[in-house]
Amino acid sequence: MKRLLILGATGGTGLHVVSQALDAGNEVTAYVRHPAKLQVKHERLRVVVGPIADDAMPFREAMSGQQAVISTLGRGLSLQSEHVIERCVPPMLAAMKAGGVGRLIFTSAIGVGDAYAEAPLLSKLVARVLLRDIYPDKLIGENLVRNSDLEWTIVQPAGLTNGRLTRRYRAAEHLRHRMVATISRADLAHFLLSQVDDRTYVRRIAQLEY
Repeated sequence: MKRLLILGATGGTGLHVVSQALDAGNEVTAYVRHPAKLQVKHERLRVVVGPIADDAMPFREAMSGQQAVISTLGRGLSLQSEHVIERCVPPMLAAMKAGGVGRLIFTSAIGVGDAYAEAPLLSKLVARVLLRDIYPDKLIGENLVRNSDLEWTIVQPAGLTNGRLTRRYRAAEHLRHRMVATISRADLAHFLLSQVDDRTYVRRIAQLEY
């Protein structure tokens, strides 16, 4: 059993992370802004409401006693970043340091930063056209995480779907991507949780797809 803090818990991937973490017997703290969006109820689930900010006491209290943080923060289906990652990552890192939490599993996206050169053509087009405001924000977040002294793992999943949990996917620091690269949110959640104890990708990037 682990004590896990989940950020972005009401998003498509975050909901899967919360459910799977509970199913695995972990103690879960979901830090949210809109608790009504989190329909999960469980004796090992604690829901803390508040903003992610340097002066947010609820956030620092939620961080206390955790063994790992899993971040699925993002803008969902929005095409505007509103600098969410850039605004949230610095206080997240500060709270982890203050709380003595060393393990971070951080969700990014296929083709962010240097990985753009390796991404399949369709993913490049989506990143350059539809997500041209989202990707720079994700890159800022990746760089902040990489420059921290945490035991971080950055996960770059392929295009997300609402498919079922298969537990059959490919993960590597450098993948030979398929022409249409996808991964279900359920399988992404499964991989994120597997990284809490797995040392393979500590201070490394893991690309993920079928």
